[in-house]
Amino acid sequence: MDVTPPIPADRQLIQAYGEGHFRISNVVYEGSVLVLPERTLAWPVAAFAEATLASLDPLFAAGSKVELLLLGCGSRPAPLKSELRGSLRARGVMLELMDTGAACRTYNVLLAEERRVAAALIAVR
Repeated sequence: MDVTPPIPADRQLIQAYGEGHFRISNVVYEGSVLVLPERTLAWPVAAFAEATLASLDPLFAAGSKVELLLLGCGSRPAPLKSELRGSLRARGVMLELMDTGAACRTYNVLLAEERRVAAALIAVR
């Protein structure tokens, strides 16, 4: 029995990650990415310490209504600068940190639930 939830074809489904890239809706992206339900963008962040509010601005540039941001920190979660969490909260966005693999899986589940989710994913090797 197939238990895969139906996801509309125009949504960005994360299919694979690793070896420095992601496969999202049958497109391969090299390096880190920002994923919204309707689009995926290259993200010039190679390490968790480089993740800043300014680096996340493309998530909000087109008027996207993000309620939850999953930050895939690479191979393991790292401590977060409290000002980043506070700045996102001021925009009405909750932030969850986890390793990149967990963030990919969680994003897909929330996407299937039609939540207003986005993911900032640091590529892992």
